[in-house]
Amino acid sequence: MKSLKTSAVLLFFSATFFCTVSLYAFTNGLTYPIVHTGQTNFYSDTAQIYGVKTGNPFFGQNGNYLFNLPTYTDNSDGTITDNITGLMWEKDMGEKISFVDAQIKAEKSTLGGFDDWRIPSIKELYSLILFSGESGGESAKILFLDTRYFIQPLGDVSRGEREIDAQTWSSTVYSGKTMLREETQFGVNFIDGRIKGYPKYDPRTKTPNKMYFRFVRGNTKYGKNEFIDNGDGTISDLSTGLMWQKKDSGKGMSWQEALFYAEGLDIAGYMDWRLPSAKELQSIVDYSRSPQFSNSAAIDPVFNISSLTDPNGRMNYPYFWTSTTHLDGRIPAQNAVYIAFGEALGMMRGQIMDVHGAGAQRSDPKYGEKSDFPQYFGPQGDMRVVYNYVRSVRNIE
Repeated sequence: MKSLKTSAVLLFFSATFFCTVSLYAFTNGLTYPIVHTGQTNFYSDTAQIYGVKTGNPFFGQNGNYLFNLPTYTDNSDGTITDNITGLMWEKDMGEKISFVDAQIKAEKSTLGGFDDWRIPSIKELYSLILFSGESGGESAKILFLDTRYFIQPLGDVSRGEREIDAQTWSSTVYSGKTMLREETQFGVNFIDGRIKGYPKYDPRTKTPNKMYFRFVRGNTKYGKNEFIDNGDGTISDLSTGLMWQKKDSGKGMSWQEALFYAEGLDIAGYMDWRLPSAKELQSIVDYSRSPQFSNSAAIDPVFNISSLTDPNGRMNYPYFWTSTTHLDGRIPAQNAVYIAFGEALGMMRGQIMDVHGAGAQRSDPKYGEKSDFPQYFGPQGDMRVVYNYVRSVRNIE
């Protein structure tokens, strides 16, 4: 067996954003270091803006906190090493295949001289997403993946597919069911920048659906949390080096209000709280839990989480804002990423249902009149709430 090459520690200094960034976090003892989203620009509710500093409106977004910027090594053997996570990836996924065929292929693979390849979990796979990308609707625009290192095919339009029909599946199975009855596998769409649950079987033919699979190896602890309740209103995750607000905001708010709320917190004597990035917030999703399966939110019970009544009149759990803008639509900067800790609702055929699963990542407009929402948007009628909840984060060190 080959071993991962030891990388030198590189310090990245950025006076503009008032932080010192330590790369190669995996070599510094964290088993689950969170890679930055790659989003270094700044955005208001509607547009790109410049020079956002402490005290300015919209301070606290991704561009203000440049921890663990993405860095990769091409090993020149068909494999790519992520220097932050310690994970090694396939450069080229090949053709779409079924989940069962992907399991067989991973077991037989000796790519790069290794024989311990596996289908990644949703947390492993999501570590690769970059929100420097921009969605072009049904067509590809700027991919949410570093295409200098990874080959990402598009949907085959000659076969009637859309370019966005190029989802990459994970090994993570949804504990509930989507579309009322469908067995569901979580995947990441690196064309439009989302986590969704996808039916394992074609609902018409009942044959296994085929998707792309990018195999991974190394760091088998990645994606596994190590939570500690500090007894002071905070939860530490020793695997990621992040400390979390134990209680959430208890109410929904606009994106700008969410940034302001998080930056203004004083909990347990700490005043350096912030709104988490998309990847940071996704790191605390518990994909073994869901309202359907465990009668709970998709989060470890060490956390407190608000409940709410959804449009069907049932108890559900909030969507939570992140500090990450999701460039999409006619006014790209007007959307920000949220994580659904309850069912990811949508309206299909006039019925509101769980269309993508608890733990999905989608996006909402950053602002709108509260009385105008919820609204339903897109092919699966994604429910837009806009006034989402907040769970703040800080670095332990």
